Amino acid sequence: MDLFSASGSISHEPLAARMRPRNLDEYVGQDHIIGPGRLLRRAIQADQLSSVIFYGPPGTGKTTLARVIANHTKSNFVTLNAVLAGVQQIRESIAQADDQRKLYQRRTILFVDEVHRWNRAQQDALLPWVENGTIILIGATTENPFFEVNKALVSRSRVFQLKALTPEDLTKAALAAIGDRERGYGKWKVTFTEGALEHLVETASGDARSLLNALELAVETSVPKWPPAEGSSIEINREAAEESIQQKVVLYDRDGDYHYDVISAFIKSLRGRDPDAALYWLARMVRAGESPAFIFRRMLISACEDTGLADPHAISVVESCAAAFDRIGFPEGNFHLTHAALYLATAPKSNSAMAFFDAIAAVEKEDAEVPNHLRDGNRDAEGFGHGQGYLYPHSYREHWVAQQYLPDPLVGRVFYTPSVQGYEGSIRDAVLSRRELQVAEILEQRTGSGNADAGKDRSQGAYDAHYFGAEGKTARAEAPRGEILTFSPDGKRRDEWTRRADSGRSETLLSLRDEITKRAGIARHHRVLAFGADDGLLVWEAGRLAPEGLTVGLCRSEEAKLVLEQYARTLDELDRPRLETVNEGEPFSVPDLGYAFDRIIARDPAGTLAGIGEFAASAAERLAAGGRLVFSVRCPALGMRLSRLCPDAALAAEAATAEAALFDSGQAPFDWDTETLGRSLAAVRDSARAEEKKIREPRRVFDSDIERWLDPASAYGAAIAAGMDSDGREAFRQELLRAVRNGPVRWEYSVLLCVMDA
Repeated sequence: MDLFSASGSISHEPLAARMRPRNLDEYVGQDHIIGPGRLLRRAIQADQLSSVIFYGPPGTGKTTLARVIANHTKSNFVTLNAVLAGVQQIRESIAQADDQRKLYQRRTILFVDEVHRWNRAQQDALLPWVENGTIILIGATTENPFFEVNKALVSRSRVFQLKALTPEDLTKAALAAIGDRERGYGKWKVTFTEGALEHLVETASGDARSLLNALELAVETSVPKWPPAEGSSIEINREAAEESIQQKVVLYDRDGDYHYDVISAFIKSLRGRDPDAALYWLARMVRAGESPAFIFRRMLISACEDTGLADPHAISVVESCAAAFDRIGFPEGNFHLTHAALYLATAPKSNSAMAFFDAIAAVEKEDAEVPNHLRDGNRDAEGFGHGQGYLYPHSYREHWVAQQYLPDPLVGRVFYTPSVQGYEGSIRDAVLSRRELQVAEILEQRTGSGNADAGKDRSQGAYDAHYFGAEGKTARAEAPRGEILTFSPDGKRRDEWTRRADSGRSETLLSLRDEITKRAGIARHHRVLAFGADDGLLVWEAGRLAPEGLTVGLCRSEEAKLVLEQYARTLDELDRPRLETVNEGEPFSVPDLGYAFDRIIARDPAGTLAGIGEFAASAAERLAAGGRLVFSVRCPALGMRLSRLCPDAALAAEAATAEAALFDSGQAPFDWDTETLGRSLAAVRDSARAEEKKIREPRRVFDSDIERWLDPASAYGAAIAAGMDSDGREAFRQELLRAVRNGPVRWEYSVLLCVMDA
């Protein structure tokens, strides 16, 4: 049956039915999913809709969205109501869809209202046809689809949650009905006394249908006879408004969502390390007669999902308490429930086990070959060379050696990131260090570049060039003294594995990315612009955080844009970011891209105070109301001082004096700091603020770096030459060379995190 077919004259239809929006421009509310630039709006406009489920309270526009899609799509559109339709109607709809596909190569969109009312058999009858693409499903439900709809259907659909309409949305809908001559009451002069319309809006509780029904009753009962003569005045007073709408009944399903809401509150309290809240929700469940087996089951999940390797003993504690409860039962078993809950609520937390699902996703996407050196050499070593090149870890110091273990397409892919909590905190540094050394070595073998270049980004080189001189390719490092291997196949291999890379750079970049996105507070529906997206650091994270919004990456070079577009082809078309390049003549300006952005994020958008100010001013113009700009910059005046690396105190002090003269000279680019930047940004927006974040990371420094930095042709080298005599400079140089040859050094500098609200 067709829910959208006409049923008699339009004059006899309820106002709510007559005023249903016919297109996206007439649609009111739900800007977080249907606003300009949002994913769902783009999908509807492009007629590229995939299966979706609309979930929300009555009167929020679920069926209306389906009507809008029906009016817009070129696909065959079929509607069913789950209350009235059975398996036979489903089969007929599927047969019709199959004919449309075979005969006319035309897709079929099936809209199912109240989809949660179908039983499992009815939902299962639809599943194969959704899977093979015969049907694109649009489901509408007032119940939580994750509980009430077949999990297989949910997993193949995007779920969009519609919220109760705001008072502003309802007021807009009411005024539209009052002003519409064709479908509403525009033929008459309808007015409201003070508080009448506000009462209708307030008591509608976010339900547009309830509001329009009450408005219809209020308008048509406020005159002696309906309809009055065209042009008549109709006044709605507070009394008429109160009589026309009743207090909305609050739906409360104690046997449904209530059960899941309380266990959800309990688990979230455990995750949030709030023992008081955990005990309260535990008591609520026990008092209501909840099954202890169900509670222990959820705590066993939480022990690995939320506590995880931060406390590997958590699973043992909960399992022991569950076993003890089975032996003892109530009422003494309350102690064991409490013991397990309090242990989890006070334990350190880590959800690093979620990495497994990233690995599963990679397995589903990549059918990668096992690298040759990891293959079983017991059978085919002689004929095919299986196992050749494998390095036996126990032959090496600390029983570990850097080598490739992931398949070639996944080299550099990170699934597991240990937290800083508990046990994981004690292994974190070793895990990250080993991973970074592996990646650096693999990149070197593949590209032939020196370790000195591994992981170096453009901003690092540009920053160094401010006062260390022009950036050039660093020569290959000399091997440090001392043998690392206890076994070495040949000299070449020994030289490769005795080098050490600067292993803190990638962790710093990820930390900065997280600091920026945390301050940005990106919501799932936001329109986000990542400025300077060349390295992909921010643009992919923005896309992950705002899947129902819009992500735009603005690159500085066409080459970088092409690389990102190549990677983006692995994503669904609607999930890909929009990629643009900044005008070559305006490297620090944010152009008009057709949208006002909820968030603009950037890392090192410019290297000078003037460039930063230009960027901030242009970005502020592109922010939507309530939007936010967040970016990080590196300030040379707060950068690393080589004097900190010098082990000789007297030479270090003399060099520090020369450095201070450079940074206090008042010459660009050294004439600004946190306070100066703050004033510059405040001139753009009063809300601007800058916060200094100190960075400490291990960095590999080579002899060639020292020589380049101390070259008098560089600003830094010139300052050292001016502040130290030739003997002092030579002694300083020798001390630095001695320090850096011992391995990675502690590199310290500051990053300024800037926030500006619209």
